Order: sequence, then structure tokens, then C-alpha cells
Amino acid sequence: MCYKIALNFEDGVTRFIGCNSGEKVLDAAYRAKINLPMDCSDGVCGTCKCRAESGSYDLGDDYIEDALTADEAESGLVLTCQMRATSDCVLSVPTTSLACKTGHQKFAATVTAVTPHQDAAIVIELEVDTASSPAFLPGQYVNIDVPGYGQSRSYSFSSAPGDQRLAFLIKRIPDGAMSGWLAGAKPGDKLDLIGPLGSFYLREVKRPLLFLAGGTGLAPFLSMLETLARAESDQAIHMIYGVTRDLDLVLVDEIEAYAARLPNFNFTTVVAENASSHPRKGWVTQHMPEEVLHGGDVDVYLCGPPPMVDAVRRHFDDNGVSPNSFYYEKFTPNAVAKEAA
Repeated sequence: MCYKIALNFEDGVTRFIGCNSGEKVLDAAYRAKINLPMDCSDGVCGTCKCRAESGSYDLGDDYIEDALTADEAESGLVLTCQMRATSDCVLSVPTTSLACKTGHQKFAATVTAVTPHQDAAIVIELEVDTASSPAFLPGQYVNIDVPGYGQSRSYSFSSAPGDQRLAFLIKRIPDGAMSGWLAGAKPGDKLDLIGPLGSFYLREVKRPLLFLAGGTGLAPFLSMLETLARAESDQAIHMIYGVTRDLDLVLVDEIEAYAARLPNFNFTTVVAENASSHPRKGWVTQHMPEEVLHGGDVDVYLCGPPPMVDAVRRHFDDNGVSPNSFYYEKFTPNAVAKEAA
């Protein structure tokens, strides 16, 4: 049995390694030429301490409490020199990828489809030019080189991990580099990608979820919803999808399809523009019923432009809302900001 271990570094880089049954994660990382922090490798110094975000594992009892206390182990901290995975796991590594002598992964892909959605967005679909699709966590993003511009742009996957077909929901920006290239893109065109990147991703689901999407910030939630649907999740999930104009409401049919596949998933849409005929106008914070917060026993995921992220954070502070976990990512039209919490 070989388990997939995602190593998330402080600089936003994620690398995946294979860890055999009974193998220590530190050894598996070294086998993959990733030098995780270590000193003694005997469970004595605590240098290799990381945080397990998800998955199951065995730490054994061959380490001393000075290296890892019982309280630390209970909170999810692990010693990679002692950790043996018993499932796929996600680890947060408290240093940069460069310090571990690794870094970004690059891969090539071919355009298979370009689908415009009014003047609001474009969905681009790619096929990876390798035998296997790149590994990533639902919610993460890649940097895509814009051919002929000498620039790159950051976009979240809207497709699920494991798919050979990669999909991205891209906002149309007048005179934007990627928008300009997409205007003439066609199947067969080549693109270079770097990633996966980002600390905004779906954690292990242990309680109700609240998804807050702003504009093309919908993309990572489509990846998360597909992952949850394939896992047949029965957890309560509510999404509020807010946009500026009616025309910005894209891919609603895909969201409706997830409502049919996930028994406890429902969503609402909100349009900010006063001239809109939409039944719910205003901001997402004005259409957030108390019941979707589950008295704080909820994990909140938010992806949208900076003003939306700041508004939601103020709304929570002003109303004394303290969700169990709150993960957010701000993005600008040209790049995803590497900010999550």
C-alpha cells in the first residue's frame, strides 16, 4: 500500500510524495529528494515537527515528550521521523520549499476547449501532456504562462484532483493579457503551468461547511464540491455566491447539479447591482442566515476580491461570529494573492 502525502510549505508550494505502508514520512520525503527539517531522526530533538491537517497515521511510542508532548500530539502535531501514514495525509511544513531543497513543479498542457460566458468569464479546459494528471488539493491554484506576453497569471482549479482534464474559470478583463490571448485561443494550443500553489484548500470535513464565493472566486468551490460529491459527503454545506451584475452569475447550472448529487448541499445567489432584477440584491453578508453558521460549529471558506473578504471579516467581528475555522483567499483580476488563514 502506498499513500499520497501532500507537503504544504510556508511559501505556498505543495509537493506530493508517495509513502509506503510502514515507511516513515521523513524517509519517504528523502527518497523523493525533499529534505524535510531534521536533526536526530530518532524522536528526540523535535526538529522535524509538522502539523497534520488531515489523514490518519501512527506515531508509535519511540519518541520522548520533550520532542512532542501529549498536548501537541492531540492538537495534530507530528514528528515526521516517527510518523507512519495509514491513509493519504496533508502536512503543513513550517519552513519554505527552498529550505527543503525543492520548489515549484512545472508541467505542460494542451487547450481542448475555450467556452465564453457572456462578457463575464471564460472557461478554459486543458489536457495534461503527461501520462498522469498533476496532484493538487481542491481549492489550490497554478500559475499559467500567457503565451507571447512574457507574463503569468494565477488561476484556481475548478476541476477536481485526479482528472486528466483541467478546468479554470477566468474573469474577462478588458485589455487583460490572458483575456487578450484567450480571444484567439483554440484547441491544440500549448500552455505552461507551475504549481500547485496555495494554502486555501479543503481540509478534512468534520462539521458543517459555509462556502462564500465572489465572482470567479467560484472556481475553487467547484473543485471542492466535486471532491465532496465523489466522497458522497453527507455533511451540511451552504454556499452563498455573490456577483456584481446579473451577467456575472455563471455556471449556476453546475452548482444546481451538485445540489442534486449532495443531499445536504444548498446555495443562494446574490447580485450587488441596484438595477438588477435578481430576487436577492446586495452583499453576501446581507443574505447569511443565522442557521448556516451553526452557532459557530462551522468551517467557513471564502474566496473573492479583497473588498468582499474584508467585508465578511468585519461582519463576523461586528456580530461576534467565531466559526470553528475560517479560511479565506483574496484575489485581484490579474493574480491570486497568496493570502489565506
